[in-house]
Amino acid sequence: MSVERALWEHDATGLAGLVRKGEISPQELVDAAIARAEATRPDINAIAEPLYEAARTRAKTIDRNLPLAGVPFALKDLGIAMKGVPTYGGSRIPAFVADFDSVMTERHLAAGLVPIATSTSPEHGLRLMTESTAFGITRNPWNTAHTSGGSSGGAAALVAAGVVPVAHASDGGGSIRVPAACTGLVGLKTSRGRVPLSPLVTESWHGMVVGHAVSRSVRDSALLLDLTHGPDPLSPYAAAPPKGNFAAAAVRDPGKLKLAVYRKSPLGLPISAETLAALDTATALAREGGHMIEEIDLPYIDRDFIADFARTVAAAVAGTMRGEVLRVGRSISGDIERATRVMSRFGDILSAGEIYASLQRLHATSRRLIAETAPYDAVLMPVIAHPPLACGAMDPQGADAFLEEMLDRLRLARLLKFKSLFGQLMDKSLWFTHWPAIQNVSGQPSIALPVYVTDAGLPLGIQAAGRPGDEETLLSLAAQMEKISGWLTRRAPLQVPA
Repeated sequence: MSVERALWEHDATGLAGLVRKGEISPQELVDAAIARAEATRPDINAIAEPLYEAARTRAKTIDRNLPLAGVPFALKDLGIAMKGVPTYGGSRIPAFVADFDSVMTERHLAAGLVPIATSTSPEHGLRLMTESTAFGITRNPWNTAHTSGGSSGGAAALVAAGVVPVAHASDGGGSIRVPAACTGLVGLKTSRGRVPLSPLVTESWHGMVVGHAVSRSVRDSALLLDLTHGPDPLSPYAAAPPKGNFAAAAVRDPGKLKLAVYRKSPLGLPISAETLAALDTATALAREGGHMIEEIDLPYIDRDFIADFARTVAAAVAGTMRGEVLRVGRSISGDIERATRVMSRFGDILSAGEIYASLQRLHATSRRLIAETAPYDAVLMPVIAHPPLACGAMDPQGADAFLEEMLDRLRLARLLKFKSLFGQLMDKSLWFTHWPAIQNVSGQPSIALPVYVTDAGLPLGIQAAGRPGDEETLLSLAAQMEKISGWLTRRAPLQVPA
């Protein structure tokens, strides 16, 4: 088998095994990944910064006994630092070049991974489609007329295109799970505090952002989590330690689980027939695995809950933009996109008291959610309300222009107009995905699973949300569903390497 073919067919665990056996060298793997990156780059546009020469140099000195020795990898262009590598955050603001590695980067490198590029993101991760003025449109390898999701859309596109078998990703409102659902991948949003974001930040978006990866296989996600989890001295909090290790959980029979299914929209917006079919497919796989299934409702996860989430994110964006002004030493209004600028303006309009009250309401609802779903080992629910959208499809919804108008009107009649206008804004900007923010607020783990492909040939994943700190059960369940379904062998319909 050629190295190119091995890169296409094997997951990261499998490739590392070939390296340990001496069947493939790290240099050969990295060269094959770089060639694949360049071959697919015009079609998917998923690379922010190539790191080719540094990757080739690193591959020459890799210890072949490391767990993921020589495996090509990509770092997201947002929320993580690697010494000397420009981070753009999907923006035209001058890049930040760190003189340090993030703790997560240190752990990636210690595992033997070889970063060959940084992957594209929408500006500051604010959209669930990876499209930016700075880098253009990132496209779905399954159909390049459609989105790969966001904000880790570049990471997902690179994995789905066979450039790398696993890639770093982060999730503050679905940014791991949405791209995974759009591209036929596994995407684990970890528990709050499971993996440190330091020293770049100690927390992001009031603790709602977490980091991990998108991958082809469940076992890769589990192994990478074993190699990267655990607090460091700057971590503001830490998830409960696992009972064993995550890789062992991914090969363990889950036993008979009690699962719930939640199929309503928190926003009361339409859900496509394809999304409901994907959820039914996941439910059928779970039943085939011998699990008990119960339909539930979560009436308190509603429009007010999502509105409070949106307010806290807007406040975080406003704070981030103030920090960027200080970093570059000048106004950045001409560098950032309208969506970012307007979101920042909205965050500035909100008072500190409003944000505090929103956070308190979110915490109270999270406590209720965690308590009432505690009897279930996992809750199955959608990730996206519709199949992957056509590239550019969010623009006609007019969310940015609407928000500009809303803010102008709020300045004149803020208290009278706020509630109705804000509800309209949510409908316009969140109609693609209604669910992922739930677990970002509650801190629970949730894993996107590639259970379904539409008649049009587009992936449409669902998610299983677990108890706080219990990624092990999710990984065990996911691995069982992976085995039953056979989705691991499914690949995007791209040209297959010889």
